[in-house]
Amino acid sequence: MAVRIGGQAVIEGVMMKNMDRYAVSVRKPNGKIETKVEECVSFAEKHPLFQLPVFRGMANFLESMVIGMKTLNYSASFYEDEEEQTESRTEQLLEKILGEKAEKIIMGIVLVFSLAISIGLFMILPYIASEALGKLIRNEYVILFMEGIIRIAIFLGYIVLISRMEDIKRVFMYHGAEHKTINCLEAGVPLTPENVDNFSRLHKRCGTSFIFIVMIISMVFFFFIRVDTIWLRIVLRLLFLPLVAGVSYEFIRLAGSSDHPLVQIFSKPGLALQRLTTKEPDHSMIEVAIASVEGVFDWREYLENLHKGEQKEDE
Repeated sequence: MAVRIGGQAVIEGVMMKNMDRYAVSVRKPNGKIETKVEECVSFAEKHPLFQLPVFRGMANFLESMVIGMKTLNYSASFYEDEEEQTESRTEQLLEKILGEKAEKIIMGIVLVFSLAISIGLFMILPYIASEALGKLIRNEYVILFMEGIIRIAIFLGYIVLISRMEDIKRVFMYHGAEHKTINCLEAGVPLTPENVDNFSRLHKRCGTSFIFIVMIISMVFFFFIRVDTIWLRIVLRLLFLPLVAGVSYEFIRLAGSSDHPLVQIFSKPGLALQRLTTKEPDHSMIEVAIASVEGVFDWREYLENLHKGEQKEDE
């Protein structure tokens, strides 16, 4: 049985997701590890269309964003300062006004706002910049290629800038702990800090690799947009995004289970990028990642069954 656990680093913690459950473990200011486990019913379970290839990637992309924001907010709640406490009071006021739906409404607003910023920064800005270069370069294909290069450059610049922040450095260390733990589990090795520390902090199914693949595949898709109106080009780019995300998800899914040389070649840029978004964690961080796995997966039973299966094959 293959392990299909995925995760995300949060503030002083790690989130791990397995099937219809996810757990977020946080190292609290007092040094203790707090783990919260939640059930999550996938949109695809209610709508069979989104169980099909490409479509499942679209649903997974949005669900990952929602769960990611929820777990980030949860981890941040342990480290609120006075300003954040004021924001919490604002949220409490909204809860009184909106009732039980307040959290979902607030989450929806934050999600839309985050998507708008991401689209503006990584989609619209590169397009505008490439159009400006179009006054000097008359070749349409070169302009489209430059748009992709500018998009990647903006993303790399963004990663480099935020990596200088002390809090982000620690998040990147927890990101490394998440990858090391999953790599250790997939290798069939017991999850101890010492064992986990021996594994790579890079992983082919990482969200960083997914974003990079999205940028590469979008370059291919945008070659087929042939309209003269600027605003229509932007709209069509936005409409292509779910499809691009779906195709990118299928590649990342394939990369996580395939050793084909061609897949390995296309995976290398994303893995190289992870050297920026992951850092070597300490053992206390690895302990948090292990606690998160244990919230959604019985790795001891899994390894026992795995070794029993190997013994039977040998007999």
